[in-house]
Amino acid sequence: MKIPNVTIQQLLEAGVHLGHKTLRWNPKMKKYIFGKRDSIHIMDLTQTLELTKVALEKIYSTVANNGKILFVSTKKQASEAIAEVAKETDQYFVNYRWLGGMLTNWGTISGSIKKMKKYEADLVAENRGFTKKELLKMSVKKDKLERSLGGIAEMKKTPDLVFIIDTNYESLAIAESVKLGIPIIAILDSNSNPENIDYPIPGNDDARRAIDLYCNLIRETINNAKSSIPAPEPKKETTQEAKDTTQGKTVQEIDREKLEQKFSKNKKETLN
Repeated sequence: MKIPNVTIQQLLEAGVHLGHKTLRWNPKMKKYIFGKRDSIHIMDLTQTLELTKVALEKIYSTVANNGKILFVSTKKQASEAIAEVAKETDQYFVNYRWLGGMLTNWGTISGSIKKMKKYEADLVAENRGFTKKELLKMSVKKDKLERSLGGIAEMKKTPDLVFIIDTNYESLAIAESVKLGIPIIAILDSNSNPENIDYPIPGNDDARRAIDLYCNLIRETINNAKSSIPAPEPKKETTQEAKDTTQGKTVQEIDREKLEQKFSKNKKETLN
């Protein structure tokens, strides 16, 4: 298992240790807090380092076993970063708005995805037969659906793992993942609720440098896991396929092949 090497120095430089003001903290995060400085909570980076490695190992094993990860963060600071890493690594993401039932009511959500794809097809098709007003309406509806569902448009089943930045924003995603038994990795700031998070990573969830660090580590882990997956073996020709190949030949070609095989066999016996 090859996961990126992470150091406390990297975490410090990215500002991972900086929590929120002490007045805004969640007491349930007490065990992950080292202390406070200038009325700001300081995260215990020793724990962060170890828990980050555990989370990366989970990501690696999920991808190495052909599992899929859903990245979730609708907050402005992280929305672009999680979409980028998800696209680059062929995973799924939600970065605009979590619609109720995205996981627990997949039938309805998949119906909306089909509608979005139909709009896309109608808008690019030739001889569409729609008026300019109808095309404009379709374009607006398609864009609205794409903002919320574009990142999961190719998702055929529930993901094997969910990664969340800022649990306070994504309480619905957490509730649905818990209901379906999907493991959750989450960045937990000093004002977060660690309950129901299977793989917590205590750290700053607002600073862009910290968010970029998390995403870069995950990107590298996924790429390493993908490279460890053995290439599929070449497909062996079945008896039926062999028959189909033979059927495509003329009688003369088949007879010639049989004579050549017989001649080759007799020649070997003579030499021996």
